[in-house]
Amino acid sequence: MAKTQADVKLRIRLRAYENKLLDSSVKQIMDIASRNDATVKGPVPLPNEIKKYTVNRASFVYKDAREQFEVRVHKRLIDIINPSQKLIEALTNLNLPSGVEADIKMV
Repeated sequence: MAKTQADVKLRIRLRAYENKLLDSSVKQIMDIASRNDATVKGPVPLPNEIKKYTVNRASFVYKDAREQFEVRVHKRLIDIINPSQKLIEALTNLNLPSGVEADIKMV
């Protein structure tokens, strides 16, 4: 089945280690979308990805002396329905802070 113009949407997935940076980037994208009169669904918070690492403090003795570290990756999802060419151009010229990864797809 062929997609019509009404079925086109722009899906933006944002990932970052720090949630405050991520939320400010989401706010920046929402402001651009509202200035271009776009229909927006989101931001949807996706489950955090947590990676845990256990490290021995002493290399040969004191096996019970361990430290645990974790890395949390926060994620958000934004759908923009029927984006205009002007909006797509504004999003490609968007300058996100370092540490925020954006994945933009046409669905």
